[in-house]
Amino acid sequence: MEFIARTPPGKALDLGCGTGTNAIALARHGWRVTGVDFIPKAILAARAKAARGGFPVDFLVASVTDLSALSGPFDYVLDIGCLHALKAEDRKRYAVNLSRLLRPQAWYMLYAWLPRPWEGGVAGISTEEVESLLREDLSNVRTAIGEENGNPSAWYWFQRR
Repeated sequence: MEFIARTPPGKALDLGCGTGTNAIALARHGWRVTGVDFIPKAILAARAKAARGGFPVDFLVASVTDLSALSGPFDYVLDIGCLHALKAEDRKRYAVNLSRLLRPQAWYMLYAWLPRPWEGGVAGISTEEVESLLREDLSNVRTAIGEENGNPSAWYWFQRR
């Protein structure tokens, strides 16, 4: 989270926020944060965690493929492990929502698994698909490919044009 330590706070969105750990970390650094997840139990846990810490994070139960309840623009959007879990047909809706919600010059950071065998199929998303999905409105500033627990993954830093 070095980015948030060196970037002036603004309005942030955590897509697939789970129990709110990253959204709360952003709020701790002065960001106005909205966290979105489709699992109600995760959002309940996130709200409780934020309340215990005294952090004013707005948590919303919603699908990242339908964010019509949100209004932007956001200065920063974070996705740690959400996009790569979506079905191919849902990824385009995700990208449309992302473009609508990011202000010009805003940052989007994505952590995603690269394709790998998973439960009889393939999980993850290729760097080529990420680029293709986002290239219309965002510029890829940096991609860092690595491994987590022996599984290929990548961090992407995009900026809205």
